[in-house]
Amino acid sequence: MFSSVIKRVATNAKTSSLVYQKRFLNIHEYQAQKMMKQYGIDCPKGNVADTPEEAEKISEVLNAQDLVIKAQILAGGRGKGIFTSGLKGGVHICSDAAQVKNYAKKMLGYTLITKQTGPEGKVVNQVYIAERHYLRREMYFAILMDRKTGGPVMIGSPEGGMDIETVAKENPNAIYVEAIDIMQGVKPEQTARLAAKLGISPKNIPKAQDQMQKLYDFFIKNDCTLVEINPLAETATGEVMCMDAKLNFDDNAAFRQKEIFELRDRSQEDPREVKASEYDLNYIGLDGTIGCLVNGAGLAMATMDIIKHYGGNPANFLDVGGGATQKQVTEAIKLISSDKKVKSILVNIFGGIMKCDIIALGIIAAVKELSIKTPLVVRLQGTNVEYAKKIMEESGLRLIAADDLDEAAEKSVRIADIVTLAEKADLDVSFKLPI
Repeated sequence: MFSSVIKRVATNAKTSSLVYQKRFLNIHEYQAQKMMKQYGIDCPKGNVADTPEEAEKISEVLNAQDLVIKAQILAGGRGKGIFTSGLKGGVHICSDAAQVKNYAKKMLGYTLITKQTGPEGKVVNQVYIAERHYLRREMYFAILMDRKTGGPVMIGSPEGGMDIETVAKENPNAIYVEAIDIMQGVKPEQTARLAAKLGISPKNIPKAQDQMQKLYDFFIKNDCTLVEINPLAETATGEVMCMDAKLNFDDNAAFRQKEIFELRDRSQEDPREVKASEYDLNYIGLDGTIGCLVNGAGLAMATMDIIKHYGGNPANFLDVGGGATQKQVTEAIKLISSDKKVKSILVNIFGGIMKCDIIALGIIAAVKELSIKTPLVVRLQGTNVEYAKKIMEESGLRLIAADDLDEAAEKSVRIADIVTLAEKADLDVSFKLPI
């Protein structure tokens, strides 16, 4: 599966370098398949359950000889994950309703830890029960927007059912790309060519073309940024089916895709990111000890890089944007300081549209309201910078000033290291930091 941050698909003479960078709305597999079926896309029959008893009833209704039960979380790697209940694997084949119920008992309400969730894992609140199909061939198929070609691309590989990143690393020649002219749409010769490269039986190529065309229509009409089918399968009975699906949708299209965005499962998201979205803050939680508050994504990335350069680790990506209000800045400081791993906070603002004095007032309001003890290193440049410095000096608060980014990063890293060591020794160094 593509992650929601950055994944490189492939780079070689035959394929483009495809980058998927931004966080977008992600929905559960059962939601994705329900939507896709409305477009005539072939998916296995199935339904979602919230309780073991409901899972058992769904199995009885499906009345299939073989079933599959899948834990529903917004992360990949479910099949190889481990539950806090002790159950290994979030995907299991079952032969009857009783077995489905038994697996559901070990999944629902428990945390599933996969390579994509991190050690904290994600709680499973629902399971998806579907018919099992016997597959003759498993392939990978995806559609996403590509900056290099300036439009959608179809990606396919005959090596389906496994991480596309692994295929890209170990056998990049097995990945095929078809760039699509967004004004003309996907052409029949493109779907035919890709279907043949995937190894689909000649008699089933028209079926594969039909599915690819419908997936592209779905991609465009729903403002998707990613439609990923892994695997796209040829079954033993000659069908071409989407056995699993991952969909992402463009956040900028939320105003015209309201029904889709109502599907957002906030229980699966980092609560800090949910809180940030309430105030239109761009926030991504990380694992470091130095909180970052920056205006502008480029400056935020540069700030994170220079923290790493001086030996530290950023605790977050937080971009307040070019026109943040005092309230947004205050909430941003609250959000960063709520992370117990944060030992120092680096504020790096270039005042253009975003005036430095607004940042200063927001910082002061947050520190006073929460009695924040986390040391703040503040580097301001640009509009109203001198007035901002005066505001901070007259506040009576201990805000550590820095004139350039190198100085600010170095101070932030040094302070974080000192605070970490002091906490281990059970010492209070709030007002004794050598800066």
